[in-house]
Amino acid sequence: MANNQYVVSEIDGEKYCIEISKVKEIKRPKEITINELPNTPYSIDGIINLRGDVVPILNLRKKFKLEASKISKETRIIIAMVDSVLVGLLVDKIYTVDWINTSKLSEPLEMMKIDSHYISEIGSKDEDLFFVFDLEKLIS
Repeated sequence: MANNQYVVSEIDGEKYCIEISKVKEIKRPKEITINELPNTPYSIDGIINLRGDVVPILNLRKKFKLEASKISKETRIIIAMVDSVLVGLLVDKIYTVDWINTSKLSEPLEMMKIDSHYISEIGSKDEDLFFVFDLEKLIS
């Protein structure tokens, strides 16, 4: 039985996971300045300066064509490394960091709330359903 550790976040009431080995840190958006850029895709809120690194911020609510919401005290930016590039993922909140049995993960369903193109696997734990992001497809 193989277990991997994942950061479990929420977007629009659904749980989404990122393998912890790809997560560099988690930031509160109110602690940093997101600089808007002209002529960028709608889902890019802007860029941040993270200790000298320029990091684009991808708003996942916008990426999934959900209603954009205001930043709250629970909103977080997950700084992830994708193909040796840092990217910030704006999520509604972080639930936990948890161990998930990878043998119980399965292929995504075609009829999901968001485009299954961005999901590599789905699973459940303690009666909760969750989706595992395919980060490479998510940022492409």
